[in-house]
Parts: sequence; C-alpha cells; structure tokens
Amino acid sequence: MVMSVALHLLIVGIALAGWSWTSPISEPEPRTISARLVSPEPRPSPVVDEQDQQDREQERRQQQERERQQQEAERRRQQEEQARREAERQAQEQARQREEERKRQEAQARERAEQQAREQEAARQKAEAEAKERERQRAEEERKRQEEAKRKAEEEKRRQEERRRQEEAERKRQEEAARQEAERKRQEAERRLREQQLEALADESRREREAEARRQQEAAAARAREAQMLSESEKYQALIRERLSQAWYPPSSATEDMTARVQITLLPTGELVNARLVSSSGNTAFDNSVFSAVRSLSRYPIPSDRDTFERYFRQFTIEFNPQRLR
Repeated sequence: MVMSVALHLLIVGIALAGWSWTSPISEPEPRTISARLVSPEPRPSPVVDEQDQQDREQERRQQQERERQQQEAERRRQQEEQARREAERQAQEQARQREEERKRQEAQARERAEQQAREQEAARQKAEAEAKERERQRAEEERKRQEEAKRKAEEEKRRQEERRRQEEAERKRQEEAARQEAERKRQEAERRLREQQLEALADESRREREAEARRQQEAAAARAREAQMLSESEKYQALIRERLSQAWYPPSSATEDMTARVQITLLPTGELVNARLVSSSGNTAFDNSVFSAVRSLSRYPIPSDRDTFERYFRQFTIEFNPQRLR
C-alpha cells in the first residue's frame, strides 16, 4: 500500500513537470473581413481625369495588399492551428504514455502488494498450521494423560472393589456367625420361654380352676343372696301394698278400668322423699286419691339389709287399680 501511494505521487509529479515544459499555444487572431461600400460610380465624363485614375490604381493596390495580408494571416493561422493540434496530439500521447506508465507501476505495486499479501497469508496459514499442530500435540498429550489417569483410576477402583468384596465376604461371614449365634440364643430363649409358658399355663390353669371354683361358690352365694333378697323384697313389697291399700280411698267415680302408676323414692329409714305420677288414670279425683294414699304413710316398711333396699326400694313404681291393688 505504501509503495502504491509513492508511485501515484511520482506519476503526478512527472505529469506536472511535463505540463510546465510545454509552452502554451497562442490562439490565432480572428479573421477579419474588409468591406467597402461601393456606390454606383457616376458615369465618366467623356474627359478622362488622370488624377482619378491614379487614385483608383492606388486603391486597387491597397485592396490587393489587404487581400495578400489576409491570406498571409490565414496561412499563419492554419499553421498555428496545425502546430496547436500537433502539440495537443503530443501532449495526449505523453499523457497516454504517462497513464500507461502509471497503470504499469500501479500493476507492479499491486502485484507486489498481492505477493506480499500472499506471503503474509502463507505465513499466517503456516503459523495457524503450526499452532494447530501444537494444539493437537497438547490434546494428544492431554488425552494420553487422561487415559493414564483413567487406567490408574480403574485399577484403583478394581483394587477397592476387590477389597470391598473381601470386606463384604468377611462381614457376611461375621454376620452369619452372629446370626447363627443369635439363632442359637433365640432357640435357647424360646426353649426357656416355652418352659416358662408351660409353667405359666399350668399356674394359670390352676388359678383358673381355683377362680372358677371361687366364681361358682360366689355365684352360688350370689344366687342364694339374690333369692334371699328377692324373697325379702317380695315380703316388704307385699307389706307396702297392704299399707297403701289400707290408706287408699278411691273416689266413688272410680271404676275397675282406671289405673294410675306412681314412682316412689324413699330414704334408707323408710321415709318418703318424692312421689311422681308416671301414668295418669285420666281421672283427677282418682289421681289425687292415689297421691293422698302415698303421702299418708309416715314410714314405709323396708328391709334392714342395705343391698336389698338399694336394689328394690330406693326407687320403685307401684300401680293403683281398685281391683288389683286390693
């Protein structure tokens, strides 16, 4: 690029120098046309004037001189025009030669630049190829290093796996030994447990037989007690019904179909705590006579046994009917 710029500057300098050496071509003088107004000459008199004839001769010679000068000027103009054209042709030829020289020099400079660019591109490609080769070598070395590391890691892994298998086998052997020992202890414990269970079952069977005997005895006693309590309760219920029958005076409007049920609550002393009508007879006078009979007893006959009282006489219901109560 620098050489191309220098060549262009050199060509411009040569062109300017060639232009200064060429002298400018003077422009030809413009052609002039002489004209003279010729008026109709008067017809000469028969007498010829000599002076007039001389004047006409002189005027003719002047006219010829002017025509000769014009022809000479035209010839010089044509020569100058031819010289100018030749100078222009030579200038154009020189300019063409200079242009061709410039183009040749530019082509040479361009060729040198292209050659330099090709050399630089070749150098760049060579550098890239060398860099790629170095990179390939590094990659190859890295691959070999990784393969070696992988091989060592796999070998170490195999050793660890072998050690693990040995440890696993030893662990299983110990576990099997411990399992067998535990199984022996378990069987021994189960044997002792079965013996203890058999002994416990024997004790439990004995205790159950004893308990069953006690339950039977208690049931028999309870049945006897229940029979006694029932008999006692029936006796006192009969006494209560008799006392109430003696204290009850049904109204005259009472019929055998009328029935009233009263719930009675007593104290352990036989005193009345509360009386509540559970079922009405439908006759107010009949119901009132029932309440009067219930409240008329200051103390109800009850058994001295507390269990019998709590079960049968703490709270009970009695039915009032003229036919049944009596």
